[in-house]
Amino acid sequence: MTTTTSPTPESEGHARPARLIQNEATTEIPVHLLFRDDPDPVSVPLKPAVVARRQGTGEQPRLRRPDQVTPRPAPVVDPELAERPARVLPGSVGVLAGTCGVAGCAVTSWWAGVLPRLALEAFRVPAFAGAGLDPAQWAAYAGAGALGLFGFGGLARGRTGRAWVLGLFGRYRGTVRRTGLMWVNPLLLRRRVDVRLRHWRGEPMPAADPSGVALRVVVLVVWRVRDTARATLGVDDHETYLRECVEAALARVPVEAPGSGRGSADAAGEALTRLVAAETAPVGVEVFSVQPLRVEYAPEVAAAMHRRRIAALDAQHRSTMLTSVVDSVEDTVTRLTMRGLVELDDYERKALVKDLTVAFCAGRGEQGA
Repeated sequence: MTTTTSPTPESEGHARPARLIQNEATTEIPVHLLFRDDPDPVSVPLKPAVVARRQGTGEQPRLRRPDQVTPRPAPVVDPELAERPARVLPGSVGVLAGTCGVAGCAVTSWWAGVLPRLALEAFRVPAFAGAGLDPAQWAAYAGAGALGLFGFGGLARGRTGRAWVLGLFGRYRGTVRRTGLMWVNPLLLRRRVDVRLRHWRGEPMPAADPSGVALRVVVLVVWRVRDTARATLGVDDHETYLRECVEAALARVPVEAPGSGRGSADAAGEALTRLVAAETAPVGVEVFSVQPLRVEYAPEVAAAMHRRRIAALDAQHRSTMLTSVVDSVEDTVTRLTMRGLVELDDYERKALVKDLTVAFCAGRGEQGA
């Protein structure tokens, strides 16, 4: 009886190569599984990925800002606090009342007999031997003096582009937007407010681009006071409030880095205008535009970003030059071949392409220098 043994791998002519990885494992896959019909793909909901800093590389995490800034609830101001016209009188009424008060004091002095002789001679008034300053004369003095003080003390001059916010014992009594001479109750507290169209050029403020790189932005804000009551009484200082709203908007809206297109600057200006106008409207300030005038990198990253920009421009220049050289070589070889000036095989074509490329690159380099 003869026993037949199957050949072992060591007895074959070609031995199996050694494993490249010590832990290598081979799994046999049935052939029918490679060609089976796969079921329809099922969508699996995934959680948003969080990009963090890789340990040991020193790489800072990149902050991705949302494309559209979600509006926040606007601040609430007293709804009853709204501008309304104040009651004032023409200036002629105050002048007349003051003149009557002065005249009353003069008549009382003549009545009491204390009017100076020079005044009597100047006005050609006969002397009156009065009984002196009795209580009746003192009462007449008080009435005439009060009338004169109220008449002349309440005169005010209204100017174009200015308004008066009036208050009495902490209560709002109205706003005066009239111009010219007028009479206002002298007991009222007056606060002057500028209602003209104004512009404000801010100092460099911190901001960031869409990648989170720190910037410094100078903005131009065009605004005016629309409701004098809310701008004066609804907030401590409306100009400071406006400045802080602009800073807060710059912290939320990404601004494109220096060198970007004009369209990106216009988009950032529109977003800033919408945010600042929504924040300042409840306090009576109307904002027309918030436009970035100058955008520059922050001092701590300016040097690194300048080197990065130079490298990007150099790479772009090299790519453009290489594309131009390749197009020129291709056009030259194609024309020579199509016109039948030369007949080239593959080796000669490669040599010609190489020589032309070197010649064109040398020429471009000399022109760039």
